Amino acid sequence: MDLNQLEVFVTVARERSFSRAAEALHRTQPAVSQAIQRLEEDLGEKLFARSSKDGTPTSAGEVLLDHARHILNLKRAAVDAVHELRDLKAGKITISANEHTVFCLLPVVAKFREQYPDIKVEVQRGVASRIPEQINAREVELGVISFEPDDPTLRAIGVMTDELVLIVSPAHRLSGKREVSIKDLGKESFVAHNAPSPYRHRVLEAFEKDKTSLNIVVELPSLEAIKLLVERDSGVALVPRLSAETEIAAGTLRALRVRELRLERKLNIIYRRNSELSYAAKAFLEIATQVQP
Repeated sequence: MDLNQLEVFVTVARERSFSRAAEALHRTQPAVSQAIQRLEEDLGEKLFARSSKDGTPTSAGEVLLDHARHILNLKRAAVDAVHELRDLKAGKITISANEHTVFCLLPVVAKFREQYPDIKVEVQRGVASRIPEQINAREVELGVISFEPDDPTLRAIGVMTDELVLIVSPAHRLSGKREVSIKDLGKESFVAHNAPSPYRHRVLEAFEKDKTSLNIVVELPSLEAIKLLVERDSGVALVPRLSAETEIAAGTLRALRVRELRLERKLNIIYRRNSELSYAAKAFLEIATQVQP
């Protein structure tokens, strides 16, 4: 029994005629009769009363008819669902990003939602070093990291560049400056993120090389908490610019460059090189390469 046979069977029952069913299906009447004959052989039951000229189903045919209609409805629903995915009228995209890199996604997500409001965007909080593993394990479809993975099974597409900036409150003594040196920061109280990272290591190296003390007085697990503390003039912090764009634009924080810390981060979206991306993921990538923060 196959879907083609069921479609022929339901059409004959609906049309109450083999000849009219053949016309509706754009087939010959012998082809329709053969399809019904094969279906009857598969089931071991007669499905139409041959003595009747109007294609009347037998008792077995009536039983099969309800199930056949249900099966064909499921087929149509499945086809429609696939077409909705293709037309970006349904579906979901899963992305992994850490607390830093998630900020580069915000303008992309906003543009994506504007164009494809029926697609759900699910961003999971990941650890940067584990995001490539999540991609390979198919836990998520896309990942955002600030480095290029060594894994040759992954592909990385650069979407934007971020930089490390010093943030201070508008009331801070340095708020009127655009650039400072490390030596200007020797007496400052720093608020830092407590997660280890290559950039934190490079900052520590730069201060050590300059023989300047890096006075970390508070360590927090959240960038949002760090920004709030700096806004209250309880210290200064080195953060990715994208993570503080809203506050900088609103004037609640000032951003300064540190002359010896020109640390740029190229943000990449990664995915499995040899896997077929979903239509939603392809559309997201296309927008990500066009949208600027």
